[in-house]
Amino acid sequence: MTNDQKENLFVLIKSLSKSEKRQFKLFVGRMDSNLDSKFLILFNLLDKMVVYDEKLIFKKDFVSKQQLSNLKAHLYKQVLISLRLNPSQQNKRMQIREQLDFATVLYQKGLYNQSLKILDRAKATAVKLEEKYAAFEIVELEKVIESQYITRSMSNRTEELVRDATYFSNQNHISSQLSNLSLELYERLIKTGYAKSDEEFRAITKFFFERLPKFDFDELGFREKLWYFKAHVWYSLLTQDFLSSYRYSMKWVDLFEEQPDMIPSHPVFYLQGNNYLLESITLLKYPIKFREVLQKMQKTLVSVEFPKNDNLSSLAFLYEYNNRFNLYFLEGNFKAGQEIIEPLLKEIDYFKNQIDEHHVMMFYYKIACLYFGSNDFEKAIVYLNLIVNNKKLKMREDLLCFTRLLNLIAHYEAGFDYHLDQHIRDTFKFLLKMGDLHEVQKSLIRFVRKLGNIYPSELKDAFRKLHEELKQYEQDPYERRAFLYLDIQSWLESKIQNKTVAEIIHAKAAVINRKNRHPTEHL
Repeated sequence: MTNDQKENLFVLIKSLSKSEKRQFKLFVGRMDSNLDSKFLILFNLLDKMVVYDEKLIFKKDFVSKQQLSNLKAHLYKQVLISLRLNPSQQNKRMQIREQLDFATVLYQKGLYNQSLKILDRAKATAVKLEEKYAAFEIVELEKVIESQYITRSMSNRTEELVRDATYFSNQNHISSQLSNLSLELYERLIKTGYAKSDEEFRAITKFFFERLPKFDFDELGFREKLWYFKAHVWYSLLTQDFLSSYRYSMKWVDLFEEQPDMIPSHPVFYLQGNNYLLESITLLKYPIKFREVLQKMQKTLVSVEFPKNDNLSSLAFLYEYNNRFNLYFLEGNFKAGQEIIEPLLKEIDYFKNQIDEHHVMMFYYKIACLYFGSNDFEKAIVYLNLIVNNKKLKMREDLLCFTRLLNLIAHYEAGFDYHLDQHIRDTFKFLLKMGDLHEVQKSLIRFVRKLGNIYPSELKDAFRKLHEELKQYEQDPYERRAFLYLDIQSWLESKIQNKTVAEIIHAKAAVINRKNRHPTEHL
């Protein structure tokens, strides 16, 4: 790992926009004594660096090795304070915290009435925005003030404060239980993936319902309902119940549609909800609904009301491009999809400090799929090799498995016979190392091993036999996931029918879109 990756202060300064740098220098310049300070010299020096270089800092001879650590810590703090004061970084949650701080200062000065007035306004804002942890903290400070400053109306105030404290405490307890459950399920989804057997299904279901708290749903607020829906989305995805994941992700998004004021307060959750709704629609293969949801999300992203910051920009980039790829795949528009490759690669470079390597490799896989679907097998191989040859890559094994299988098929389609035997051996060794293989993967291994010995005149019959063998697994709850990573059936159908993969998928999408009934309307 390079020094500039490890140096938090350097990364923070490099993340600043021009306006944020200008704001920092104005913030520092409010006191003349700061203009020649060492931390400002260090700021300007780091700002000009391309990579972090400590030797260059010491060459400037304004700070010793012993002083540098403290100087960096001081500069880091000053940059954060400046960012906190910057209007572009402000949000309602920070404003509530600021009001609570102001009220605390007034209380410590003995200005009780002024403190209580600020707390009352802050509490109203917190309640409106469902910031119940902040609301509870405000009530607790109100109780402290009322217990020390007799307002001559304690009887009514006591009843009101006790009622508020009890309500917020109960709501926060439910929210904490639901958010804990949601986080545990999400961790399981990321680490171990989807249920692969009845035993795993039973274990996940037992885990979920044992930890799901008891409550009256009608008494839940926005935040509690949000965590409730999120937990159900993770559970549905873990158990591969795609209809339920659609239903709960739709409820998640509808929660924001019904209370649009919550979108600026919780923009990350809004984006996540839309992303998992789109993923669920992808799993159900319903292009028209997918396009509708994606366009609505894109419209919100460019609206004036939607917050703008680096974190949201990188998330919006990931979700928007990922789902644009998925739409091209759903509709079989592989050629049209190539128009986003160049802008995507530029965006990857722009957001290189915000996105991890796993997401970059996922984009490479999708680019390869676009080229494969366009019959440009050589370009597909270029991007697949970027994944296969990445020795530091930490992708899930199933994704690496289908990367190698697609790479093998692309070599076969490109006519690279000279290296085909070696690729077959390498792919076979990799798949064997995976150990716990699904039946789909086992069928593909058997086919791959025989591929080099099949005569050209026998190929179509071999493709037809593999297609029939795999067909039995398309609706199997533990096998069908494989077809989502690699649409092997459409490729086989293209070989059998002498058509392109794009033609096969486009025809399937047209059939779905002609259906008069939404596939999930019975929910």
